[in-house]
Amino acid sequence: MTNLQGETIYLRAPEQRDADIMYVWENNTNYWKVSNTIVPYSKFSLEQYLLSAHLDLFTNKQIRLIICAKNHDPVGCIDLFDFDPYHNRAGIGILIDEAHQGNGFADDALKTLINYCFTVLCLNQIYCSIGINNEKSLSLFKKHNFNLIGIRKSWNKISKNEFEDEYLLQLINE
Repeated sequence: MTNLQGETIYLRAPEQRDADIMYVWENNTNYWKVSNTIVPYSKFSLEQYLLSAHLDLFTNKQIRLIICAKNHDPVGCIDLFDFDPYHNRAGIGILIDEAHQGNGFADDALKTLINYCFTVLCLNQIYCSIGINNEKSLSLFKKHNFNLIGIRKSWNKISKNEFEDEYLLQLINE
């Protein structure tokens, strides 16, 4: 598991015991804007997801890893999605619980996942989409050498009649 160890965190597979914290994260409306969610998740649906979370990346085309502080407390999650084994690429999404933001966990988790993607999964590239007003995420991904490759105009609905542009960033395994 050394490939999933950071300096201040480690990444691990989700377990049934994570259903409660995932229920809180998935139903926190503050996160919905960045996760493109508009409906709450039931505890049952999350428990069902956790029953299939053991399936590998090649089967599900996605994987969620729980970000744990060194004291073993879950502080967030980081996802690979839209995994494409033919083109060797995947998207990345990250969430740090509001109570744990500002402690460097996102930075260390992203660094750890990038290393895993390029050295273990042998991906050619990883990418992410970030709302134009999400300066913290933009700064985080740029710090890890993701390049801004485009802007999707009026991509995300943020209110009844208002839309927000979205950045598309990419990191190629050099």
